[in-house]
Amino acid sequence: MTPSRQTLGGLAAALVATLALAPILPKWALFLVTISLAKGLVVLGLLLLMRTGLVSFGQGLYYAIGAYAAGTAADVLKLRDALPLVLVGTAAAAGVAALLGLLLARYRTIFFAMLSLAFSMILYGLLVRTPALGSTDGFNVAARTVLGLDVAGPVGRFGAYGLTAACAFVAALGLDRFLRSRLGRLAPAVRDNELRVEYMGASVRNVVHLNLVVAAGLAGMGGALTALTVGHIDPEMAYWTTSGEFVFVAILSGTGSVAAPFAGAVLLELLRSFAYEHAPNTWQLVVGGAMLAVILFLPEGLWSLFLRRKGARA
Repeated sequence: MTPSRQTLGGLAAALVATLALAPILPKWALFLVTISLAKGLVVLGLLLLMRTGLVSFGQGLYYAIGAYAAGTAADVLKLRDALPLVLVGTAAAAGVAALLGLLLARYRTIFFAMLSLAFSMILYGLLVRTPALGSTDGFNVAARTVLGLDVAGPVGRFGAYGLTAACAFVAALGLDRFLRSRLGRLAPAVRDNELRVEYMGASVRNVVHLNLVVAAGLAGMGGALTALTVGHIDPEMAYWTTSGEFVFVAILSGTGSVAAPFAGAVLLELLRSFAYEHAPNTWQLVVGGAMLAVILFLPEGLWSLFLRRKGARA
């Protein structure tokens, strides 16, 4: 069995298990898993950027663009089904990244990180000062149907959960295949030695630009799904703390597999929920301590535990 087939089998099994759990999960857990998978899509894009040697502190920019594009399309274009709204959010984020990437693709290391953060904070400032988009309060958004199923119906409440799980499956599988393609294999080569990549006849700037657009599209998809699940959008989605949370999950989960971002996102949401419940005044300390422990003892992320076990068995 080739590694790609192993990935396909693992992702398919995870999708089936996720969907099978839907009827027995309480509402709070259903909501938590849905949000985690949506945020995992953003981190999936960060995985691609990190493999290219880039760390973005501004993925909240595309996350917010996806959410606001979906909300605006529901209001202006009168789209009522969740899937078209998600596609609009994904396309809007990717389109913005295609433009900004013309500049961002020129920079590396801390300059890239800070420039991406600056763009995110510019969007935050614009959203806060735009009454038409709800200013600091944001606005509500909701889909009436999910893949044709009425949200108010008996099956409809599982619609966002199922759609998010399906999007996560398709995105993870697509990115896995992309990473195994010729273009995808250039990502670690760019990280290790850009000059050698240029000697091979490939354009480093084009590779970085493409990866930026792909990562932004995934972030926009996650933002649209989050907006539809929560039912509300506000400028905090573009704030630097949101982008920092995505980087936190990327460090927590590691970049060893396309499944790692989703596992890390679920783990963070569980950790934060229980920490807030049992230590409401110091839950940030608990989360920060967990991150410090991972950095010290598992610098390659939690997914490295699975890789070590797999290596031991081999």
